[in-house]
Amino acid sequence: MKVAILAGGKGTRLAEETEVKSKGMIRIGSWPILWHIMKYYACFGLVNFIIALGYQAESIRSYFETEIGSAGPVIHDGPRTILRPRSEPGWTIELVDTGLETMSGGRIKRLGPYLNSDTFMLTWCDGLADIDLRQLLAFHRAHGRLATLTATHPPPLAGRLQLVGDRVSVFGDRSVDRAEWINGAFFVLSRRVLDRIPGDSTQWEQGPLTGLAEDGELMAYRHESFWQCMDKLPEALLLNELWRNGTAPWKRWV
Repeated sequence: MKVAILAGGKGTRLAEETEVKSKGMIRIGSWPILWHIMKYYACFGLVNFIIALGYQAESIRSYFETEIGSAGPVIHDGPRTILRPRSEPGWTIELVDTGLETMSGGRIKRLGPYLNSDTFMLTWCDGLADIDLRQLLAFHRAHGRLATLTATHPPPLAGRLQLVGDRVSVFGDRSVDRAEWINGAFFVLSRRVLDRIPGDSTQWEQGPLTGLAEDGELMAYRHESFWQCMDKLPEALLLNELWRNGTAPWKRWV
């Protein structure tokens, strides 16, 4: 089973970093967040990765081909580059150029020719969690629908205010609303979802996911513990602090 990771967006809310590299190359400790995500999947035996490139694609290619290096020959096959990282025996990485302006749904569809099984996993290059991926996959297989997403609670918001007139009555973090759920990515999908993506201009969330939900083909795996995206600089700083302190919930490897 392949793990697809979308790493082609422009990451405009992290422009101070993404002007010179892909969002997936922003470091947590000494390693890019993309590497952390892949290491987490590998803890569950999922080591065949296919990465959709777009904006700042060369920064990802350079990282894997030059900084990490391949244990064997690097294969160039049209828009696809295949390598086996020297530092991670057993891994296979496919880097696929999915276009500079292609939307998220279009990037997924462009990966279709390289998927070799009916079921594949999908996530973004900017989110970490401590999801039990075996249970996620078992949940998907048990319900028999086309798609599963991981539902999670939104993280607390810092600096949340309560006002009485113009006076601040409460200043602090918003507690997590246990009744509120958001799309946390970490999908399990049937290849048949590709038929619901017309082309490059399709946003995954605005067309295909909506249609899957309306047709009763989208299920939610409820994840109650750690999940954190990296949309803005404070979130990148938070993930780095967890890593530096040795309290990163996603670190399951030695």
